[in-house]
Amino acid sequence: MRTFIESRGAKTMPSDYAKSLGARLRAIRTQQGLSLHGVEEKSRGRWKAVVVGSYERGDRAVTVQKLAELADFYGVPVSELLPGGSAPSPLGPTPKLVIDLERLAQLPKEKAGALARYAATIQSQRGDYNGKVLSIRQEDLRSLAVIYDKSPTELTEELINWGVLDAEARRAVESF
Repeated sequence: MRTFIESRGAKTMPSDYAKSLGARLRAIRTQQGLSLHGVEEKSRGRWKAVVVGSYERGDRAVTVQKLAELADFYGVPVSELLPGGSAPSPLGPTPKLVIDLERLAQLPKEKAGALARYAATIQSQRGDYNGKVLSIRQEDLRSLAVIYDKSPTELTEELINWGVLDAEARRAVESF
């Protein structure tokens, strides 16, 4: 005898909400340049590729606690993962803003001190100390623009001139 849930297809077919949530999870992961196995490696086995993949397909329910932990792992607010919010589109990643930390270290402190402190804080929060580059979000650039009393476009141009950002960063600012 089949149960009510099985007869409604809930066991075999993911809900639209689960699919949307999964699409958001996949979009964040791919924007960060991670494969499913890359997530497993970066998390040192905390997040198994097969589990994350099943969340992304909507085949496996994710608890609120696990969703919060996954959002923390990706460095995004939980609201970015929830369907119906303003999360990035799964259709394509936005251009990355990548700070050249080696170049940043060469700049005078009076010029780039605030950026260096901001970058160090992000590295500390992420536990990311590769020392070469650091990806930041558009929201980070907006915050830095306030600190430097410039528009995001003006600050981007200045950081490109300093050699801290690649010219590709202009495309990321255009999507503001």
